[in-house]
Amino acid sequence: MKTPTITTSYHRGVVLMCILFVSSHAYLENDQQRENVTESMEKRYKDWLKRYGRRYSSTDEWNLRFGIYQSNVQFIDFTNSQNRGYTVIDNQFADMTNLEFQSIYLGYRNHGNSHKPQNSTFNSSDLPRSVDWRKHKAVTPIKDQGTCGSCWAFSAVAAIEGITKIKTGKLVSLSEQELVDCDSTPDNQGCRGGYMEKAFQFIIKNHGITTEKRYPYQGKEGMCNTTKEKMKAAKITGYVAIPARDEKRIQAAVAKQPVSVGIDAGGYDFQFYSSGVFAGYCGNNLNHGVTIVGYGEDNGEKYWLVKNSWGTTWGDSGYVKMKRGSADKRGTCGIALQASYPTKGRRS
Repeated sequence: MKTPTITTSYHRGVVLMCILFVSSHAYLENDQQRENVTESMEKRYKDWLKRYGRRYSSTDEWNLRFGIYQSNVQFIDFTNSQNRGYTVIDNQFADMTNLEFQSIYLGYRNHGNSHKPQNSTFNSSDLPRSVDWRKHKAVTPIKDQGTCGSCWAFSAVAAIEGITKIKTGKLVSLSEQELVDCDSTPDNQGCRGGYMEKAFQFIIKNHGITTEKRYPYQGKEGMCNTTKEKMKAAKITGYVAIPARDEKRIQAAVAKQPVSVGIDAGGYDFQFYSSGVFAGYCGNNLNHGVTIVGYGEDNGEKYWLVKNSWGTTWGDSGYVKMKRGSADKRGTCGIALQASYPTKGRRS
């Protein structure tokens, strides 16, 4: 009668030993996998550091940034696996948290009350299917605002550069630094943010703006150099604020010239955008100034061609295609909420 008991105990012991062996083996395999993943990620990070010339002051800072980088890369790899029609990449912002990114690079001051639209007439029936002002040499090369929240200045200047080329035939790179240093219009505060329509007001009142060559960009606030700013290179006579939620009217304006817009650029998807038609997760909290320099269609997806000011390593060589047309009329990332463009008389 005792034999079954001995056999059962024996079998239980064998089963337990098998379980322990398999568990131990699985643990070692998982541990090896984790080690391989860590090594792979560390190599990827070191390659990224070399690519962007990033250096840190201490080992603690290196480890902190490595941890942030790993988290961002996990988001990037997951997003790209979803086939959303656009791609994201570990660009120059990959060692920054999203909150850090927002606090440094987003300098648009949303002043909805200051946006006073003009209901000018327009004809949308004969608009061209696509426009790209780069092909008309009305767009200067991509610029980089650096760690100064001066996106508003870059957006306004890009629009003025465009209309100046269209009206005069001359493409001249104009000075964002003049706006950063000299524009004392209420609500425009240099690297601490500003508003494109206020920049237009300043340039009109100041009888023009000088060139980037005469008043080069520094990426920080400084005293206004009145000697440099006196040498005007371009003038505008006014500006038009486009009614909100009207992408057709924006399209009609872009068909004639580049247009300044505010967008919500605070999302992870936009931070790491690389290519494709962007229709990512973003709200309508306008916090970044950019310039629409065209529009078109890509594989059936309508888009705005947008010039940014984060250098050529961000996005599609500094540009982003943003989905054109939205059900709620606010546009992708609020692009249709606060659009405006400068006007220029024939003799100005």
